[in-house]
Amino acid sequence: MLRALFLALAFMTASLPALAVPTDEMFEKLKNAPSESEANDAAQDIWASWMESGSPTVDMIMQRGVEAQMIGDTETARTFYDRAILIKPDNPQAWFRRAGIFLAEENFPEALRDLNETLKLEPRHFGAWAGLGSMFETMGANDQALEAWREALVIYPHMRDGLQAEKRLAKIAEGQGL
Repeated sequence: MLRALFLALAFMTASLPALAVPTDEMFEKLKNAPSESEANDAAQDIWASWMESGSPTVDMIMQRGVEAQMIGDTETARTFYDRAILIKPDNPQAWFRRAGIFLAEENFPEALRDLNETLKLEPRHFGAWAGLGSMFETMGANDQALEAWREALVIYPHMRDGLQAEKRLAKIAEGQGL
């Protein structure tokens, strides 16, 4: 009887789609990449992993949201991201993608909420740290921007935008204008 129960549980869990989260090894590869090109490859693998929610339905909704966003239909994209969040609120990429729409609209309170939720779910989300850095810099909060960009660079040291932002913001912080 117990054996049958274990077999049934094993069968049920094997048929459930797994949440594809980036592995520690993926982040180590990103952090220790010897070149920008290799770091970019590792980053792309991580981005792809974040797009796999473990739910075929959510994955399809997210893909449609990305497609809508790519053609500039942000209203439709946001609707798709809202649905993905309703179905799977533990999916950091849905929160991040929606934050990107809010950032583009300069709706900073909503963007901040979604970026914070992203980082609560995935503290290594270098895209969310970069989003915070960009948002804080736009708002004139250069110290917070520098801190956020540096967090992104701890995770992704070859991030070109992060390196440029750190250089620019460090000069401002040191009192050397651009």
